[in-house]
Amino acid sequence: MSIARVTEVTSSSTVSFEDAVTQGIARADKTLQGVEGAWIQDQKVVVRDGKIAEYRVGMKITFILKD
Repeated sequence: MSIARVTEVTSSSTVSFEDAVTQGIARADKTLQGVEGAWIQDQKVVVRDGKIAEYRVGMKITFILKD
C-alpha cells in the first residue's frame, strides 16, 4: 500500500505558463522524492506597462511517502 502527500507550490516564468509548470516540477523534484503528479490549481499573469511580464502557476504536487 502506498501513502501519498500533497504540497502546494507557486512557480513563475517570463516565458510561458508551460515553462512555469516545468520549472516548478523540476524544483520540487530536487527536494521531494517520489513525485508522481501535479494539479494546476490556478494561473496568473503579472502585467507591467501593458505587457505580460511574468506567468505564474499555483499547483499541487503529489509525492509518495517512503516506508
